[in-house]
Amino acid sequence: MKLISATANPHKYKEMQQILPGKIELLPRPPEIPEIVEDAPDLLGNATLKALGVMKVTGMPVIADDTGLEVEVLNGEPGVLSARYAGPDAQSEDNIKKLLSELADIPMVRRGARFRTVIVVLWPDETFITAEGVVFGKIALAPIGNLGFGYDSIFLPSEIPGKTFAEISDSEKNRISHRGRALNDIAKVLLRTS
Repeated sequence: MKLISATANPHKYKEMQQILPGKIELLPRPPEIPEIVEDAPDLLGNATLKALGVMKVTGMPVIADDTGLEVEVLNGEPGVLSARYAGPDAQSEDNIKKLLSELADIPMVRRGARFRTVIVVLWPDETFITAEGVVFGKIALAPIGNLGFGYDSIFLPSEIPGKTFAEISDSEKNRISHRGRALNDIAKVLLRTS
């Protein structure tokens, strides 16, 4: 089974390749596809926009995701705006800096958060399936580690106490991560129906 990845993020594409089983071949998003505006109010909406945008150009089945970091004391922010938290052209470092400044006076005990990924697989006839993956944890006081990408250096997953996602191996992260859980669930459905 072949799916085109809707992501233009090389880190995310690599992670998806590592997680999906060998029976599902993940093809890269064609470089000629322009940036897709992600202006939906939720993760499912953004994942669907990306899937539709790529499917209309390629005519092939597409897998797309959207991920949000949801911080309890910030009422779920940055959430759907995670990639653009510090502005439309923000880099990961800018987003991390803004989030840590928002949490500057918040003690560790109140820094609960979760990463949530929603995945959509869309076929040319516009049938689709979805899956969601969640991992709970806390936001660190400062960035730690240099592995991973995005907010990984400040996210302390509950299942690996004392370490951020940026301090653990890809295989450890993929086993418990939000994206890993969503991709494993969607792969089970795909392999069952293929």
